[in-house]
Amino acid sequence: MSADAAPTGPATPATPATRAIPAIFVTSVVVRLKLALLRNGLRQSSGRRAAYVASLVVVLLFAALQLIGLIALRGNAHAMNVTVLLTAVLALGWAVMPLFFPGGDETLDPTRLVMLPLRPRPLVRALMVASLVGIGPLFTLCLLVGSVVATAHGPAAYVVGVAAIVLGLLVCVALARAVATANLRLLTSRKGRDLAVLSGLVIAVGAQVVNFGAQKLGTSGLSSLDPVADVLRWVPPASALGAVDSVSEGSYAVGAGQLALSALVLVGLLSYWQRALTRLMTSPDGSTLGAAEPTRDKAGRSSGLRRLLPAGRTGTVMERSLRYVWRDPKTKTAWVTSLGIGLIVPVFNALQGTGSIYFACFAAGMLGIQMYNQFGQDTSAFWMVAMTISSTQDAYVELRGRALALLLITLPYATLVTVLTTALLGDWPALPEVLGLSFALLGAMLATGAWSSARFPYSIPQEGYKSAAPGQAGLAWLSVFGGMVSAALLCAPVIAVTIWLNVSADGENWTWLLLPLGTAYGALLTLAGLHLAAPRTARHLPEILTAVSKG
Repeated sequence: MSADAAPTGPATPATPATRAIPAIFVTSVVVRLKLALLRNGLRQSSGRRAAYVASLVVVLLFAALQLIGLIALRGNAHAMNVTVLLTAVLALGWAVMPLFFPGGDETLDPTRLVMLPLRPRPLVRALMVASLVGIGPLFTLCLLVGSVVATAHGPAAYVVGVAAIVLGLLVCVALARAVATANLRLLTSRKGRDLAVLSGLVIAVGAQVVNFGAQKLGTSGLSSLDPVADVLRWVPPASALGAVDSVSEGSYAVGAGQLALSALVLVGLLSYWQRALTRLMTSPDGSTLGAAEPTRDKAGRSSGLRRLLPAGRTGTVMERSLRYVWRDPKTKTAWVTSLGIGLIVPVFNALQGTGSIYFACFAAGMLGIQMYNQFGQDTSAFWMVAMTISSTQDAYVELRGRALALLLITLPYATLVTVLTTALLGDWPALPEVLGLSFALLGAMLATGAWSSARFPYSIPQEGYKSAAPGQAGLAWLSVFGGMVSAALLCAPVIAVTIWLNVSADGENWTWLLLPLGTAYGALLTLAGLHLAAPRTARHLPEILTAVSKG
């Protein structure tokens, strides 16, 4: 990609080889290229077309509902609070989504155009226009139009509203493209792709935050957003919507300042995007530089972890399992999702005032699921593990090491979630019994997970988002949900004792006994499950290898 600076020296007649490509032609080609790639991508399979159409229908329906709701706010004294908040959240989503979904718009990867004689400024303009084609910009446009209708009063306000819609949409798109371009090298690497692991957690947290905020608004009204709106109305692109409200109230100078602030940010984003794009398309590719770097000694880093683990096969199995959690994308996704949801459910319910301290057991249940299908995460590499198992004792030690690696994370985490939930609810006397129930449930899930791993193994595809190979989905559901029901039934004695102590007259003085009782019961269940699963594992190694190698 050539620089923008004009060449020095005497002028020479332009030839077809040196004549600059018109900017309008570059924009037209890039837009048509995106539409062609989108059309050809939808032709690949009927499933992809169905998913696209379904997503389009859902987005349009949601956008229509948002538009109707915003129009219904017209005339409300606090309508501006909603519009600036929605705009700020929308801009945040545009900025964050490229980090978690880097492959969401592969048609606009600028590195694919690096060999073409394109200047930075026309390329930025072309990519900007092409970015306006899609479902996301359409949804954003509907929301901005509804926001303007909700807050604009008078001809001048509507004129400013048109400018606000354009500025708001352009700032959102430019923000997303600037973030994606500046981090493209990271996002296309293995470590960058691991950011997508957090997407499920971000969505879960966002849903809980929206739910929590909606409940608060239902009780306190839109006036509670006044302090936040006073700040956000000066934060682009929400300041463009704040300008509409200011002009509606007759504050033309304030409105002009808010509108100018959004325009200034747009210019800054475009300038930053252009510099990042130039740097990206003119700098050497890091994939060829890594071979020249000195090899780092990784043995020292692994030895630190290894010294903390038991000796022999148990420590080796634990280290391998922990490395799966850290390095394998599918395993990392499952763990991050379980850790996030296990914390979100009890904590957010406690914050909303509708929770129970027993919701803290949800963390132990979510983490205990990771014990299911232990051999599936090995895929076809399970043959190396199978070669080292020659007896029931070897199989028992293998399963025990995997369970200990899981306990190394789940025990402190379940304890942390239980203590945090207890602190939010202020029910400290119930802490011992809830911890006992959590540990008993965790032990039951480890026991059923070990047995299920040997009895119902299935393959986990390394590519895509499916958690089971074709034809094994029913096996996966049976393994997980059957094991969860069995674990709940196994915990029935501890649950019965808990109920009895809470309903009896003097039982509250003895509920602390549930902590040692639940811990011991969970440990016994774990040992029993490992001893039951080990013989079957040792006898059916070829069948397990066949089942986990289908992906």
